[in-house]
Amino acid sequence: MANTPQSKKRARQSEARYAVNKARRSRIRTYLRKVEEAIASGDQTAAAEALKNAQPELARGVTKGVLHKNTVARKMSRLASRVKALNA
Repeated sequence: MANTPQSKKRARQSEARYAVNKARRSRIRTYLRKVEEAIASGDQTAAAEALKNAQPELARGVTKGVLHKNTVARKMSRLASRVKALNA
């Protein structure tokens, strides 16, 4: 348990940061799920639109430190290639 005033403050900050990061991660997952569902439906225009909406959220996850840069790059690349493949 935190004893000093500084450690108590750090514990409060940690809880607040955890809540924000959890919400942000959940929001990102929701956008990814929408892309996955659009791909599964086979509608290329809907999938492309969902991907277009998801990309800024993923990028924001990187800048806020929730996700790693390479993880997001990999996810975006794979989703984009899957959306592109729907056209063929």
